[in-house]
Amino acid sequence: MGEYLDIGGHPTWVDQRGSGAETVLLLHGGMSNSDLLLDAVGAPLAERHRLVAFDRRGHGYTADTPAPFHYEDMAAETIGVLEAVVGQRAHLVGWSDGGIICLLVALRRPDLVDRMVLIGANFHFDGVVGGFDLPEDSPFASAILEAYAERSPDGGEHFGEIFGKFMAMVTTEPTLSTDDLGRITAPTLVMAGDDDAVLLPHTCEMYEALPAGQLSIVPGASHALPIERPDVTARTVLDFLGAEVPPATLIPVRRAGAIA
Repeated sequence: MGEYLDIGGHPTWVDQRGSGAETVLLLHGGMSNSDLLLDAVGAPLAERHRLVAFDRRGHGYTADTPAPFHYEDMAAETIGVLEAVVGQRAHLVGWSDGGIICLLVALRRPDLVDRMVLIGANFHFDGVVGGFDLPEDSPFASAILEAYAERSPDGGEHFGEIFGKFMAMVTTEPTLSTDDLGRITAPTLVMAGDDDAVLLPHTCEMYEALPAGQLSIVPGASHALPIERPDVTARTVLDFLGAEVPPATLIPVRRAGAIA
């Protein structure tokens, strides 16, 4: 059940479900909300873990502010939730913008991060094709607008404002490098659909740069992977969170020098 909690001086919608020794922090995509991911994959995750999700500023039930959108600010907001709500290290599972935020949190506060799952995420803005530029009358765009209007304290008419801030951000951010990714030691699963808006070479480059990276490309899926294939997504996430790391394989190549 969700409630408003003070995160960095701003009333923020936080939803907590399930129980367990380990916590999973679920991070929604851009212009989206936590309900979308919770409805898709929340139930199986909450069966094994304490599950926390929240609506970032200007998303879902959390009101906007006049400030522009920046991923670094969203990472600071996420760190605030980890400190004030989670209160311990957590697994981070982020979709799209949520995955980018995972990377930034892992760089800034590795002490708060256990394992990570990045779904349809990019580490540089040039890794994305035109898949985010949806026609206004497309079913997915219509669903995003409708969900925003139903939840936002700012009202549906504010959507144009957040869309403008979103586009200004995603066309100039993030600007991480493979050297930055090489400093992230948390075991990380990189997931994407085989028809994702994030270019496949970019996704593979991210996986290869992460010292403890694993890769899952899901066939017949787009950037909306968790919504299109929720069962596959939840099962893959749970398998990764519960598996041995680094994985023990019969013919290791990339991990030949890994120490269990």
